[in-house]
Amino acid sequence: MNIALAVEVMARQQPDTPAIYYPRRRGRELIYIHYTYRQLLEASDEIAHGLASCGLKRGMRTALMVKPSLEFFALMFALVRSGIVPVIVDPGLGIGNLKACLAEAEPEAFIGIPAAHAARIALGWAKKTTRISITVGKKWFWGGFTLEDVKKRGRRNRPYETVQTDPDEIAAIIFTSGSTGIPKGVVYTHGNFMAQVETLRDTFHMQPGEIDLPTFPVFALFDPALGMTTILPEMDFTRPADVNPVRIIEAIERFKVTNMFGSPALLNQVSRYGIEKQIQLPTLKRAVSAGAPVPADVLERFSQMLPDGAHLYTPYGATEALPVSVIESREILNETRYLTNAGAGTCVGRPVAGVEVYIIPISDDPILTWDDSLILPPKEIGEIVVKGPTVTRAYFNRDLATRLAKITDPQGCIYHRMGDVGYLDEQGRLWFCGRKSHRVETAAGTLFTDPVEGIFNTHPKVYRTALVGIKKNNEMQPVLCVELEKNTTPHDRASVRDELLTLGAQYPQTACIRTIVFHPKFPVDIRHNSKIFREKLAAELV
Repeated sequence: MNIALAVEVMARQQPDTPAIYYPRRRGRELIYIHYTYRQLLEASDEIAHGLASCGLKRGMRTALMVKPSLEFFALMFALVRSGIVPVIVDPGLGIGNLKACLAEAEPEAFIGIPAAHAARIALGWAKKTTRISITVGKKWFWGGFTLEDVKKRGRRNRPYETVQTDPDEIAAIIFTSGSTGIPKGVVYTHGNFMAQVETLRDTFHMQPGEIDLPTFPVFALFDPALGMTTILPEMDFTRPADVNPVRIIEAIERFKVTNMFGSPALLNQVSRYGIEKQIQLPTLKRAVSAGAPVPADVLERFSQMLPDGAHLYTPYGATEALPVSVIESREILNETRYLTNAGAGTCVGRPVAGVEVYIIPISDDPILTWDDSLILPPKEIGEIVVKGPTVTRAYFNRDLATRLAKITDPQGCIYHRMGDVGYLDEQGRLWFCGRKSHRVETAAGTLFTDPVEGIFNTHPKVYRTALVGIKKNNEMQPVLCVELEKNTTPHDRASVRDELLTLGAQYPQTACIRTIVFHPKFPVDIRHNSKIFREKLAAELV
């Protein structure tokens, strides 16, 4: 029950098959360096032995702050094979959040690039708990080991023996993106990882020998278990909304990529360029987009770049439970998009095999024990709750957050409260209506973000909208924030405002919205650049 065993299996079965390609610039020339599966296994063997020599042990929490690279993947597999617990924190979370996350995770070891170590020393990251430091690159004044030291210590003739982990043993701590507050460390077990691999394989029909382009690097860790080769494109992985589409398309064409993951923001960039240049991607069998609801026009554009028979999926899930449900773009474009445009929310499809989805009354309080009497009937909006083998059990060192997010049934099974609201339709499909914390409770009733925004987003000059609530005269007033398309001008604002008010008056969900403000660029999450920070927008209006 160790996902890293897949590297050993692939190295035996296909030793010379490339495992991962990584881009590197030589002047203006772009080259790709790579590990075969044998080289990846040998590198992780060497590092795993070296880590043990440096004092890292099974179960030791270890902060890993290394940029996507061949070294990152060799380190990651060495840690997991050793039973060491990597702590993964997005570097773009901000200095304050990074310090809080690392203090909460209490790592005993810290593996990072020189800039991460410099910040660790200067800002006191995990100062009380870090005993062992390893620098990937040149070490300066902070002591400890370098990755080269680790490799030298680990150079032995015998291969490393991957530890046999228990399904309930902690495999990693992965922090959320913090889109609705302080990021939380999600505890992943080895059982969670294995269940995710099986679910991904069965849901998307992924086959050994495929070529994967994951524009969210952590997802590449599943590729060996799926028998796929990983292609890391040349991009800033913390800024997918600003990706150069040429580099993504070139990577797909160069390596004949069959599978890719991209956030809605990334697919928006690539599809706009692709349609303009009439580009086709004949090798792609499937594309997967998640991180936020994917606009129908993005799906429509990207679908036009795919060959007949290819699939474009938009799964729903979260760091705490992934995936939960999935829908294919044809169903959205042929049916559900029209309901979304009329205020029904976003259809995120049917639950994947093994995952059960329920809707319960909305509450901001803990629910200690599950009871079937909580379940709401179809078409009634409530809080989304899920159960299944991919559902994580707890947050690390966040007991209150765990109590608020988890429900236990009498048999000890865990139900995760997604923090989202939605409903199930008569066909068993799940409809997403927004984050629970983003609902706006007015004197006229509760407004949910996705049904409201879905109506206004149909305007051709609107890129996206965000519903927020502002207190005035002791009452909550709904406000619609609008980000216009890039080809609009400030002179368009007056006419767009009038047209949006006229449009909103036609629907019961939006008739009460009379205040519209324009914003140059919404603040979004750093992981996918797609989740809108509505709390920040609301704070700007106060």
